[in-house]
Amino acid sequence: MTRLTGRALRLTVYIGEDDSWHHKPLYTEIVHRAHRAGLAGASVFRGVEGFGASSRIHTSRLLSLSEDLPVAVVVVDTEERVRAFLPQLDELVTEGLVTLDDCEVIRYVGRNEPGEPGEPGESDAKGKNSL
Repeated sequence: MTRLTGRALRLTVYIGEDDSWHHKPLYTEIVHRAHRAGLAGASVFRGVEGFGASSRIHTSRLLSLSEDLPVAVVVVDTEERVRAFLPQLDELVTEGLVTLDDCEVIRYVGRNEPGEPGEPGESDAKGKNSL
């Protein structure tokens, strides 16, 4: 697994929950392409209310007519890898907002990596063995 620490770039794509790419959710396509591109990670966050360039408010409140809630897809990796991924977003994102932010990665560790709590035979923080 690639270690990622120190300076990094956070890519955030703000789109609507109903946005699609070839009959499947656009956020799913972005995450799967980021995975295939070998980026460090991607997460999708669903908003409860928001508006964008259209100025229409989308909300999850029961009496609202809108169901197209805001979604943020967040990807973090090195600047070079994130910037290399941007051309794919040009193809996918026809409406929405794409931002880049500098960030610092403090810790990036997957589950059950060697030497980490949770590895078979390794002690966790409470001194118990995980199997």
